[in-house]
Amino acid sequence: MAHIEFIQGDIVSAQVDAIVNAANPGLLGGGGVDGAIHRGAGASLLESCAQLPDVNGIRCPVGEARITQAGKLNARYVIHTVGPIFHTDPAPALHLASAYRASLRLALANQCRSVALPAISCGIYGYPPHEAALIALKVCCEPEFHQLQLSFFLFSHEMYTLWQDAWTQIQKGASHQTDS
Repeated sequence: MAHIEFIQGDIVSAQVDAIVNAANPGLLGGGGVDGAIHRGAGASLLESCAQLPDVNGIRCPVGEARITQAGKLNARYVIHTVGPIFHTDPAPALHLASAYRASLRLALANQCRSVALPAISCGIYGYPPHEAALIALKVCCEPEFHQLQLSFFLFSHEMYTLWQDAWTQIQKGASHQTDS
């Protein structure tokens, strides 16, 4: 089983190998988690993002991930991923799982062992938090990610509680599978 912890707090304070950023497709900063990470990292993060190739202004399509240096953050890398906009995406669960999976694979490819993650798509993109948590945590439990130390940084107490509840639900499901 994956090593997963939940922290109520600001992801910008994470001391890890990589911080996952819930970005927009242009990767040039924004609001919420994205804005906070860009402010914390300083101007060099925006410069690094601007150097990534783009196609019609899109540097990272929905469900994919890109990596840059972390600027002033207490991390080596920022892994930028774009989650789905819940009410307009034709396959939001598929794209959300893909965003987490792509981020964790990029972390492994860059020899990262500790990763801080946000609740991707749960802010302005409108993903129902409990459903998003179940999807994210199931991806994190996939065998290829077991060697990672994963920390979910959840800003509000409500979000923190929702994610812990989802984790309990997943663990109960896993124990029922081993009992059968």
